[in-house]
Amino acid sequence: MFRLIAGPCVIESKENAMMIAKHLKEVTDRLGIPFTFKASFDKANRTSIKSYRGPGIEKGLQILSDIKEEVGVRIATDVHEPWQAGTVGEVADIIQIPAFLCRQTDLLVAAAKTGKAVNIKKAQFLAPWDMVNCIDKIKDINSNLMLCERGTVFGYNNLVVDMTGLVEMKSFGFPVIFDATHSVQKPGGKGNATGGNREFAEPLAKAAIAVGVDGIFMETHPDPENALSDGANMVYLDKVEGMLKNLIKIYKAVNDDE
Repeated sequence: MFRLIAGPCVIESKENAMMIAKHLKEVTDRLGIPFTFKASFDKANRTSIKSYRGPGIEKGLQILSDIKEEVGVRIATDVHEPWQAGTVGEVADIIQIPAFLCRQTDLLVAAAKTGKAVNIKKAQFLAPWDMVNCIDKIKDINSNLMLCERGTVFGYNNLVVDMTGLVEMKSFGFPVIFDATHSVQKPGGKGNATGGNREFAEPLAKAAIAVGVDGIFMETHPDPENALSDGANMVYLDKVEGMLKNLIKIYKAVNDDE
């Protein structure tokens, strides 16, 4: 079965993050999908300096640690600077490299040295085959890594997904994750904030599962319209189970030997 990495874009409060984690854990347990809860403690690349960034590393990691213990889930979160990796690695099971930073050698090496799984998000400006250079920077340190597709820049304020790129990255021999919600972003599309088209998240995820990805990444929120970050592309929390059921049907159809 494909794996799921999901949660809110950013930690808004402990109560909100805990509620989302519990809901996703219940859903994925019912459906038999391996699940990792994801939320950011800091969104360091918001469009506007006035935008909410998160609770910060100390408070954020404490919330993630509490969720890990109370809900019984694996944790994924992102790092933006090399010094963060060691501290984050004490809590997170997956350290995520943001797309804009996937070529940052020191950041990749610091994440790899934690021994935790490293999820490298492909930059919006990077060709799929160029991800081999990101792999080469850390594979001799830590081969427990994943590659994540989140769309490619196509003109201004728009992204497209090249499904052949998923096949290309699969050829490198590491798990490939498809980011269904960042792929439907409209970067800077609102002038001082990012827009998006969440209605396209499921169709793209279906296509990615059919192509053969190893997992789906998605951000979700009970009230995306009032979320503090990336609301326009996040999936409604109460829609996640139906979406996953549809993805399972496709997964089984293309993996009929399992």
